[in-house]
Formats: sequence, C-alpha cells, structure tokens
Amino acid sequence: MDYALIVLLQVIATVANLAMISAGLAVIFGMMRIINMAHGEFLMVGGYTALVSHQAGLNLWVAIFLVAPIVVGLIGAVVERLVIRRLYGRMIDTMLATWGVSLALVGLITIAFGNTVAGISPPLGSVEIGAYAIGCYELFVGGVTAILFLAGWLVLARTQLGLIARAAMQNREMAAALGVDPAKVYATTFVLGAAISGLAGALIAPITGVVPSIGATYIAKAFITVISGGTSILAGTLSAAGLLGAVNSMFSFLMTPVLGEVALLACAVVLLRLLPQGITGRYFRRAL
Repeated sequence: MDYALIVLLQVIATVANLAMISAGLAVIFGMMRIINMAHGEFLMVGGYTALVSHQAGLNLWVAIFLVAPIVVGLIGAVVERLVIRRLYGRMIDTMLATWGVSLALVGLITIAFGNTVAGISPPLGSVEIGAYAIGCYELFVGGVTAILFLAGWLVLARTQLGLIARAAMQNREMAAALGVDPAKVYATTFVLGAAISGLAGALIAPITGVVPSIGATYIAKAFITVISGGTSILAGTLSAAGLLGAVNSMFSFLMTPVLGEVALLACAVVLLRLLPQGITGRYFRRAL
C-alpha cells in the first residue's frame, strides 16, 4: 500500500512537472502558432535567474515567483520587439529566428557561468510514507501547476482580456475590424508565455539543477506534450501531460529512468499516429 501511494504521488509530480515546462510553449504556440525554439532557453534562464538571485541573498520564493518571471518576460519582450514582430505568419522563419536566439542565450550563459551543473537545495524537506519518502517540494510544484492552469482558465474564459486574446487567435482580421490591435495582443501573449517559462524554469531548478545545455531537454519534452495535446491550450496540455507523464513514471519505476524517457517518446509517436491532430483534435474540442 505504501509503495502504491508513493508511486501515485510520483506520477502526480511527474505530470505536474511536464505540464509546467510545457505551459509557456502552449501559450505561445497555441495562441500565436509560433514555433519558439528558444523556449528551452527561456526555462534555463529562469532557473539561472532564481539561482543567482538566491545566492545574492534574495529570498528563494521571491527569486522564483517574482524575479525569474520578470527577467525572462523582459527578455521575451525584447525578442518579440526585435525579432518575432517582423515574422508573424511565417512559421519557418520564426522557427529559424528563435533557434538563433536560443543559440545566443546558450552561448551567453556558458560564458557567464561555465558548462557545469549548478543547483539550489530543494526546500520544504520530505514526507515519509512507510519505508519510502518523497520531497514535499515536488508536491508543492504540483500544487503551483494546478493553480497556474486554473488561473489560465479563469482569464481565458471569464475575462474580457481572455475574450480579446481568443478572438485575435481565431480570426485576426475580424478582431482588427472590431478595433482590437492584434500586434499588441500577440506581443502581450509572447511576453506572458516567456514569463510563464521563466517561472517554470525557476520552479524546477531545485529539482533538476541547471546547466546551459538543459534547454534542449526541456524543449523536446515540451513540444512532444503540446503537439500531442492538440489545439486546446489548457485541456490539450493537461491531457497530454497526464498521459505521457504517467507512462514515463510507470516505466521509470518498473524499469529504469532511461526506458521511461523512451516509453514517453514511443507513446507520443503512437498517439500522434492514431490522433494526428492531437488529443483535443478529437476529444475536448470545445475546451480551452
């Protein structure tokens, strides 16, 4: 019984981790149809921002929840203004441009911090369940993920800002005819997606550590999750994270973490073969 409970909690933590690292990409890709190849580096910069801020004496929670999202959001604003704004509607061009941004960020961080792993000790301790234990911080990240997605649903479904954003996403020309400036909506969306990525990177830094090249791992998992989820931003990301995260955790427990990663990829391949438009392309079609 103790083993089953610890496995269940670990599955929840893995699903939350996968949903969190995918959230910023889901916002940008789902609403703007921009393939942001710098997403992994936004996560990485968020982790380094939290690390450096905390080492400089700042409270860890302030570094995670305030400093990291603001810094990465500002970087996103600069990238959107100087690079992305000129390339709307040109998916391949935006992919290549953001890939260049990602290489630049990796180079700058490597020069500044070196190519070594740095980390923050996870706070909150651990909880024991019989002969097993799980970090309380991992469960805390799960709670933050749930709050983040709930807040996203409330904004998109219950506020005028969410209505304007969805209108610009679905029909840019019609939204412009009604007085909405799509360029401002897209800029705000990109900055928000970058800030969420910064928050995600800061949140998972105490669990995984940070290294300049870790963005490649992040972006692979995030793209697999978002594409597998389909067109619905929130429902798609959560449903894909739930399925892929559960598969990853179960195979990691039963076999090895490496085979868990292989199983995640294999599951995504099979899923997209059966559902080419993702989970929400067939199910939850009216969900956000």
